[in-house]
Amino acid sequence: MTGPRYVYAVCRPFGAALQAQLRGVAGAPPKLLTHHGLVAVVSVLPEPDADRLTMTARAHHAVVDGLTAVTTPLPLRPGTVFRDDSGVRVMMEEREGEFRRALDRFDGRVEWSVKVYPGESTEVFAGRLHRALSRQAEDHRLYASPNALEASYLVPREDSEQFVELVDRTNGDGGGTRAELTGPWAVYSFFGGTGRGPGS
Repeated sequence: MTGPRYVYAVCRPFGAALQAQLRGVAGAPPKLLTHHGLVAVVSVLPEPDADRLTMTARAHHAVVDGLTAVTTPLPLRPGTVFRDDSGVRVMMEEREGEFRRALDRFDGRVEWSVKVYPGESTEVFAGRLHRALSRQAEDHRLYASPNALEASYLVPREDSEQFVELVDRTNGDGGGTRAELTGPWAVYSFFGGTGRGPGS
């Protein structure tokens, strides 16, 4: 395989197959590159596309979303590119300890994003909702924003249904104020330095 390697995420080996129709950056299907018991999910880019990475965010998130359905991926920053497989392996080796610690911490967890837009009486509603969701989640990130609430919550996958129901119940008591819930996402906001994901 020739061409630069675009890296979406690192995860543990998994048995489930990715969706056959899943396409990543430049329409290239994602491939699995195994090194020291870790898997990097990569696409081989045609040379002319290596410089057009500003168009890649949607494809990047589509591949990470596909992985989230079958495993716990650690999403890398959009635009993470290496010259070849050996470059990807060197990166995995240099960050192996970090990846393994993060996979232990985030295994079986997903991220849910919540926004409450500004309006009359929304501050009280947003505060009550955040306190309730923080009790349900293992961790959270609050963002500085013009919204009454903009936050991400780390939730065990098996508790996601209860988390969604809690948002729905709180929305029902909001007197017309409602929270916007998106997810489940990969742990974009909690895995160091990847920044906020598509739901933020």
